[in-house]
Amino acid sequence: MTGIFRPAMGKGQDLYRKAKTLIPGGTQLLSKRPELHLPENWPSYYSRALGAEVWDLDGKRYLDMGFSGIGSTVLGFADPDVNAAVHKAIDAGTMCTLNCPEEVTLAELLCELHPWAQMVRYARGGGEAMAVAIRIARAHTGREKIAFCGYHGWHDWYLSANLADDDVLDGHLLPGLDPKGVPRGLKGTMLPFRYNKIEELEKIVQENGKDLAAITMEPMREHGPEGDFLQQVRALATKSGAVLIFDEVTSGFRMTCGGIHLTLGVEPDIAVFAKALGNGYPCAAIIGQRSVMESAQKSFISSTYWTERIGPVAALATIHKFQEKKVHLHLIRMGKLVQEGWKRAADKAGLEIEIDGIEPLSHFSIRSSFEEAPRTLYTQLMLDKGFLALNKFYATYAHTEDQVKQYLAATEETFAIVARAIKEKKVMEMLTGPVAHAGFKRLT
Repeated sequence: MTGIFRPAMGKGQDLYRKAKTLIPGGTQLLSKRPELHLPENWPSYYSRALGAEVWDLDGKRYLDMGFSGIGSTVLGFADPDVNAAVHKAIDAGTMCTLNCPEEVTLAELLCELHPWAQMVRYARGGGEAMAVAIRIARAHTGREKIAFCGYHGWHDWYLSANLADDDVLDGHLLPGLDPKGVPRGLKGTMLPFRYNKIEELEKIVQENGKDLAAITMEPMREHGPEGDFLQQVRALATKSGAVLIFDEVTSGFRMTCGGIHLTLGVEPDIAVFAKALGNGYPCAAIIGQRSVMESAQKSFISSTYWTERIGPVAALATIHKFQEKKVHLHLIRMGKLVQEGWKRAADKAGLEIEIDGIEPLSHFSIRSSFEEAPRTLYTQLMLDKGFLALNKFYATYAHTEDQVKQYLAATEETFAIVARAIKEKKVMEMLTGPVAHAGFKRLT
């Protein structure tokens, strides 16, 4: 790739060092902390982003073959069609004493895509949208306890699981999360179960059925359901009177135009969308059955900026492009090419890796006694070649087959170097900075 140079402790790292003195944790989102990717060498900040390309503060250009806006820019950075719709909305005024009509149009479209749903509420982020869904479920049932599987955000209702046992969330979120600041009165309200382990949910329902407000889970993320797992979950929710909530914040609009549950044949009572919904513009939607959603009126769920215009306008433009271009088919194809390319490159290099995830949300892990060091070396070497590359690939509509080929060619070379470094026990000496953090870690 021409015009790309090796980054070195440039303006981005300088600014990040300053940020850590002004912003607790250095960033607003854990996933964007440089320490998670390439400590002391990650570019950290961008000046411009277009399609699948990113320019840092030093003007250096990279091809983003990693998180792609942490999964939010599913059409690519600065998509021209979505931007055009947003520019028009800005010129017409994005906030007013009255409501924007687009929120009604979007609600109709979301219900059309999901015929089981009749009502919609909005938020602007996935975590808060999940908190809204839980509030509605509790208001509807008059109960408090939540059976959950997977990751569902940062709010008290979720992190309260770790009030009972410090490692309850380790298999669902990130190891080492301390629930400081979460009211201890919430202890015992969160009951975890593992995906495809229906016996664990059956036990929860048997012991807590009359107190269970909701069963909350991602319908699919890393693996698909085994047998009739989701159908059994649906049956348990119905039997116990709990609200079945599908968290589609990450999975939505990747395998089809709408929720991934549409491909799995199971209907929830509530589904929650964010990330891909607005292609980088903040928008989240809580959709559900009328009988459940009307319980929102029993509680106080309200926020000024849930009424701004940009979110619904961006979501409408994004969904319309999904429908017109059949975007999900492109995402699946790009993800499949990458997964197959990883396997070929690893086999050729003799590098032991494990590949997982649905095609548009692919990731690999390196089988090593200390995986984080080889993973860090991979990111370091790929950055030298002009790629923002992690052990993850989040496909976008902007990714082209040619870009994927460039990326896989570079990965093949890099896997060979990493495999040799592991064999010769030279991984640590090849790193130009510290090893990347594995998860949540306090920064000093």
